Amino acid sequence: MKDLVVISGKGGTGKTSVAASFAVLAKHSVICDCDVDAADLHLVLAPQILGEHEFTSGHEAVIRQDDCIGCRICQDVCRFEAVSTKKCDNGNILFSIDPVSCEGCGVCVHFCPEKAIDFPERLCGKWFVSETRCGPMVHARLGVAAENSGKLVSTVRREARRLAEEKNHNLVIVDGPPGIGCPVIASVTGASQVLIVTEPTVSGEHDLERVLALAKHFQIPAAVCVNKWDINPEMTERIEGKAIEAGALIAGRIRYDSNVTRAQIQQKAVVEIQAPSVEDIIKIWDNLNLQEED
Repeated sequence: MKDLVVISGKGGTGKTSVAASFAVLAKHSVICDCDVDAADLHLVLAPQILGEHEFTSGHEAVIRQDDCIGCRICQDVCRFEAVSTKKCDNGNILFSIDPVSCEGCGVCVHFCPEKAIDFPERLCGKWFVSETRCGPMVHARLGVAAENSGKLVSTVRREARRLAEEKNHNLVIVDGPPGIGCPVIASVTGASQVLIVTEPTVSGEHDLERVLALAKHFQIPAAVCVNKWDINPEMTERIEGKAIEAGALIAGRIRYDSNVTRAQIQQKAVVEIQAPSVEDIIKIWDNLNLQEED
């Protein structure tokens, strides 16, 4: 089984558009959206959800109002200022903990003299198993201000591989998150290959260097494609030169094409419509040499 992870050093380079097109071009593959902080692959592939699962990670403190004596110790020891007070009509002070500010450290739970603070697991989001016109898809949605997106990414990837084995599919196509943080590391760990989608700008060049260093650190074969290359051919040449120096494969270039937006509006991948850039994407797909095991 192969894992192709499509990543980028920054957001907005066209990573998801490329991943969606690969999902259409591939045969017998499982699609996996690991950009859990801002998932959008479902907007193109329109998945039909077959299974929904809760994702819990860490804990959050919750004060039981009936048992609270208003001693203020929890407020004094909380370094995150998560404990707030509210004066009731009867003159009593009501203590509560803001779930967004609470970091789940448990200090208030430990020091509460009345043991009036519960410490349940925190619901951080949900992950889904769906069916699309391109095959099975595993995706997720992280909750507002929730954390541990790296752990959720690992859960999504693990389920995608399990699904691929169950259905005897030889390829998992992963739409990874941008950047080089924990979610990206969780996305690429153990991958067969990464495709880095970049753009011919100064920021695109800088962030590409960071992602290439990440792939090299984890000893993952890297390929690079420059999206909208024709808006700055000189910068494209410079970026490709640096990628070659870093040992990456130049998978190809994608021209600027306004039809990409038209495809997104129709909830389609670019390769599902008539567009000049389709030829470029198919060429990149062929250069990655994944079809032999599809």
